[in-house]
Amino acid sequence: MGTWKQWLRQPQRVWLRRAAFQIHLWVGLFIGLYVVVLSLTGSLLVYRNELDRYLATPHATFDEKARAMNGDELRSAAQKAYPGWQVTDVAEGRTVRRPPRAGGPGGGPGGRGRGNRLPDPTATITLQRDGEKKERLFNPYNGQDLGDNTTRGQFFIMWTVRLHDELLMDRPDGPWWNGLLSLVFTALVLTGAVVWWPGVSRWKRSLGIKWSAGWRRVNWDLHSALGFWLFLFMLMWGVSGWYLGMPEPLTNLVERYSDPNGVYGERPGDVALMWLSRLHFGRWRDPGWGPWLKAAWAAVGLVPAIMLVTGVVMWWNRKVRHRAARNAPEVEFVA
Repeated sequence: MGTWKQWLRQPQRVWLRRAAFQIHLWVGLFIGLYVVVLSLTGSLLVYRNELDRYLATPHATFDEKARAMNGDELRSAAQKAYPGWQVTDVAEGRTVRRPPRAGGPGGGPGGRGRGNRLPDPTATITLQRDGEKKERLFNPYNGQDLGDNTTRGQFFIMWTVRLHDELLMDRPDGPWWNGLLSLVFTALVLTGAVVWWPGVSRWKRSLGIKWSAGWRRVNWDLHSALGFWLFLFMLMWGVSGWYLGMPEPLTNLVERYSDPNGVYGERPGDVALMWLSRLHFGRWRDPGWGPWLKAAWAAVGLVPAIMLVTGVVMWWNRKVRHRAARNAPEVEFVA
């Protein structure tokens, strides 16, 4: 039987498939924790902007009829709220301007449509004591202390961004390592595609999940079916993660084969790289489809973590558990 026919009917006997399986297995075990962390944080950060707004301290509401405190009055209000602290800086809110009326310049028919973008009057006040520093937000209309300029929840989101983008390392080391590991993940995805093919007589069973079967079969079906249906998503995340961490190879490739007289940013290669980044983050702004696409991206972003967990479970059942059972000493029961 030729190699091609053997690949179609009994791929498990082809050396290329066996080699791909070993690479897939050990690469998956090697970067498993990395994939799980990036998968979970990536799904969370699809809603980065929404989470940042939700976790932020509520700001003061613009009131065109109310009088805002000046810098000295705000300083006094902060000093009263925090005795023993030194006010080192007072940043007043943006200049309060009367919103344009309908029909006038900037709003209504014939205007520029910016009338309902009101300024933020909230003041930011910096205080220090014994080397400790804090930034607080104040309502300029009544001097009320609103809360931290940056909340703990927002700090957590920033920490999650650093973990996902830079692996908590300084630039350029963090993004570089992230790009390298994303390239390794791409190899994991490609070898998985080779390993997936079960042969012409059994390929259909690899497309779905038989929920009525035992948990081991369900685990195998889940790994196989998700790997097939979401292969392009995972490949996109691997390649785009490599590009975002190591942009030079792909940008150099675009420069080499693009029209030197073309408009930068509008050349086909530039547009492709732009879409590669956009697809990676999945932060869609379209008011119609945007929320649904974000939800889909957040859900599908969990698939690499599921693939790693189901893969480790299969490896544990086949190798570790089987080996432990084989090496276990026989126990003689005496009645």
